[in-house]
Order: sequence, then C-alpha cells, then structure tokens
Amino acid sequence: MNKIEELRKIIDNSKHLVFFGGAGVSTASNIPDFRSSTGIFNEKYGSIPIERIISHSFFMSHPDIFYSVYKEKLCFKDAMPNDCHKVLKKLEDLGILKAIITQNIDDLHQKAGSKKVLELHGSTFRNYCMHCHKFYSLDDLMKFDSIPKCSCGGIIKPDVVLYEEPLDNTTVSEAVKEISMADTLIIGGTSLVVYPAAYYIEFFRGKNLVIINKSETPKDYIATLLIHDDIAKVFRELGY
Repeated sequence: MNKIEELRKIIDNSKHLVFFGGAGVSTASNIPDFRSSTGIFNEKYGSIPIERIISHSFFMSHPDIFYSVYKEKLCFKDAMPNDCHKVLKKLEDLGILKAIITQNIDDLHQKAGSKKVLELHGSTFRNYCMHCHKFYSLDDLMKFDSIPKCSCGGIIKPDVVLYEEPLDNTTVSEAVKEISMADTLIIGGTSLVVYPAAYYIEFFRGKNLVIINKSETPKDYIATLLIHDDIAKVFRELGY
C-alpha cells in the first residue's frame, strides 16, 4: 500500500477528522509562503525586514509603510481555491471532516465552500475602524491610496493577528476542542514553528496523526503517516 492509499484508508475510517493547515496549503493558489527560501519573510522593504513590518508596534508607528507592504505582500483577493481546499470541502460534505483550523488569512477555505473554518490568525477580508469599529471589506481597503481611514476619521485595521498581538480566545478554545475530539488530525502545509498555534496539536489524543509538508517539521517523529510532498498534489491524488 502506498502512502496515498494509506491516507485514503485513514480518512475513510475516520469519524471525526480535523485538518490543521498553514501557508503551504495556499502556495498552489499562487500565494507565497512566509519562511521558505523564497518566502515573504526573506524579503525587505528598503532595509526593513518584512517580518518586522507585520507587527503591532510597526503598524501603530508607521501605518503608511505597513499598508504599502501589507496590500502588496499579504492581500490576494483574486486567488482561487486549489485541490486541497476543494477536497476538504468534499470531505466536509461527506460528514467526515468536522473542522478546518487554519493559520492562513486568505479566505480560500471559505471560497471553496467550507463551513467550519477556524482562523487562528484572522482574515485580510475583514477590516475595522479602530475608533468606531465600522466594518470594511478588502475591496474597500484596497481603494485607499494611503492610510485607510474610516468616515469617522479613525484608522482602519485589518482583522489579522500581527506580531505582538494575542490570538482570539474564542477561536483558540474552539480549535483546541476540535483537536482534542478528533480521531484523525491531518497537519498540512505548515512548518510547525509558529507559536502558539503549533502548540495546539499537543491536545490531540486520537488514533492517526498525519503530517503532509514539503520539508521536515519538529513533529515528524510522532506522525502515524508522514508525507513529504506538496499538499495540493497529495489531495488531488486522493481522488475524492
């Protein structure tokens, strides 16, 4: 039995499957990842590392530079779901997949039609005035040439968890609950080095822990099934 067949068998026999995904899930949709050799965090704006710009303190002190980088490097409103997103939607329709926990901020799971999506790091598609909390869509945000400002005069902030900001407690609690209830946890497209998100898999007590990632992760040694490959390719070969 090859690894794709083994994965299909695990999925078919699962009663409570949960998927935990990272940036590698979206690379087949032409969205760059963060930490690979060609990732966003290996780039700079002038002499400033992009990773530093995507922080709360930098946003507050230099919103003009933040938005110049943010809109170019993190907003992909025209990206479309790939095979991974589409197959996960089918597994949800079959009643096998109970939840998707994602570190991504691109809304591609929702575009594919998935219903139970827990966004640990928020979404670029939601934006709020920091003063009056009025909602703005990504389309609204992209229309501003400089710092996006609300009709009340307040600065608009993306509903994205920046460095130095805490994750949403309600989302975290639901994610931990789903992981702890799962009999199968598939971890895909993530290096498992971003904390606290990577810590939540410690709550898994089920039977099958599947890791699908191009490169090695610190948790490979505990995987029931380990596949070092592109996750969109793996899900396409599953054939659901």
